[in-house]
Amino acid sequence: MGKIDSSKLKTTKQFLVAVKTLRAAKKKDILLLLRNAPKEAIPFFIDAAVAARTITSLNALSEFLDFTDKSLASLQEKFLYAAAFSPRPSKELLHLILRKLQGGIADSDIEDSALIVTGALIGKLCRIKLCTSKDVEAAKEYILTQLKNSKDDAKTAVCLLGLKNAQLPETIPLLLQYTDVNSSTVSSAAVSSLQKFPDEYFTQEVQKQMKLIFHQNQKRYDRTVRLAAADIILRSKPSYMDVANILMSIGEIPSKMSEFLFSKIQTVLQTIHPARNVILEVLKDPAINNYGRWSLAGNSTSAVGLLGASDDWASTYSLELLFSESGHIRKSNSDFLLHSHGNQLLITQVSIEIQGLESLIGGTPEEGEEEAEAMAGMSATLFDVQLRPVVFFQGLTDLMSKFFSSSEGPTTVVKGNILLMDHLQAIPLQSGLHILAEFQGCIGIDVSGDIDVSLWDQEAKTTMKTRGTLVIDSRVQLDVGFMQAGVTKRTEAVSSINCNNTLNFAATPLLMCLQLQKDDVTVREVSTVYESLPSGRNFTQRKVTRHTIAGAEVPLHHVNNEMCKELFET
Repeated sequence: MGKIDSSKLKTTKQFLVAVKTLRAAKKKDILLLLRNAPKEAIPFFIDAAVAARTITSLNALSEFLDFTDKSLASLQEKFLYAAAFSPRPSKELLHLILRKLQGGIADSDIEDSALIVTGALIGKLCRIKLCTSKDVEAAKEYILTQLKNSKDDAKTAVCLLGLKNAQLPETIPLLLQYTDVNSSTVSSAAVSSLQKFPDEYFTQEVQKQMKLIFHQNQKRYDRTVRLAAADIILRSKPSYMDVANILMSIGEIPSKMSEFLFSKIQTVLQTIHPARNVILEVLKDPAINNYGRWSLAGNSTSAVGLLGASDDWASTYSLELLFSESGHIRKSNSDFLLHSHGNQLLITQVSIEIQGLESLIGGTPEEGEEEAEAMAGMSATLFDVQLRPVVFFQGLTDLMSKFFSSSEGPTTVVKGNILLMDHLQAIPLQSGLHILAEFQGCIGIDVSGDIDVSLWDQEAKTTMKTRGTLVIDSRVQLDVGFMQAGVTKRTEAVSSINCNNTLNFAATPLLMCLQLQKDDVTVREVSTVYESLPSGRNFTQRKVTRHTIAGAEVPLHHVNNEMCKELFET
């Protein structure tokens, strides 16, 4: 097996075959495979062994992956993410990871990932009614103990992200306590964790704390935390006065925050949102709905739109850009969601955060961030699982070294193959016969991000690229010994989405262009109908269909379109 590209269709099809093979394999055979496989193929087999979901494969992985060995860090993280994306994780899988945590993990980043993934497994097991099992209770207690004993803001934030993945309603009072901590890192993680809960969990206590944060009634908060608090307020069936107070703050709060909030309200009015009708009612007041307040327009924006739709599903995107008062990007969020029959799945969310660059572009640090060091990082959520945040650079020394060094290329957020669907069922018929129905679906995905800052060109570029393939196999078969009949179908799809942001800080005011490009989606379907009769007569009919959904650049906010035109014409 040569170099493996997880986002290629060939690899995704091979993954389904590998999963079926490993389910029937013995522990010694799986260990032999992992130890003798080419280095570039080992991550592929780790994904497949986790997806196999057998005690044998887990025991083999436990023996192969020594978490006290730092040199295996990349493979350890591959195993952890494969576990996090498992559609139906087992208690044994959670127990394995908890045992590794309790036994000590040499690499601190891997320990952080293990904590965050433990939270994801807790959440999935609780959703299948296993929340009170011994292993789940032990895992909850471990995260809570780590949180209580943490003396470091970064470690505290990691524990909070673990609770974000777990999404346990009983932890909401605890999360509220951490929103009030004097650390933007901790308070941001706590509010982000609250945002993931469904709207019905936003009690009066949650609303009260979010109002204190947004309006800064008792102390000052980072503006990204304040805007997240405003989002929760708007989602929690706000009262007339709640909405009126938020709208009246536009123009009073810092200008870039006002621009973003103004754009966010416009986005809410375009969608089905809990606050939409209340906002429309508040806007009947001319003291609030006037030119002085609503003439705001700038590069801090919020936008939503449709990527594609059919009779059964719809795919949407949400893009948010918050700029600092000095004009550089403070935070960007890009979400891609799938909606079907009243359900919603967050496919990917990528957040890029930058701070402390004012000294480089001649700006003034924002209030409360005078001592903040230069930093750029990325946080990602994939299939509703929060991943460990990654840092592009930390501190001016690290930043300058990247200016003058050759490009290191994109930073991989997550890459691998994920088994999304795995169902086998025997269906009895009234005749006494049985039909066997089997469905398997997996994706191959590669999400990467990059920041390129050029002092010479006075330009900064951030890029987020998501490449993926999807393979779904379905089989319905009637087998009565003397004859067989059935239908099989394979669906294959390939596509990618690119999100690019270009900032020119030589211009006054700064020029920024956000581009969202969806490439062609190629879909291939192969259907086969077959019969095997006692007479020896066999019948097979095969049909292949192909079609392509044309790619396009997605139109965003009109202010963004004007700035793109100006930026690329200069």
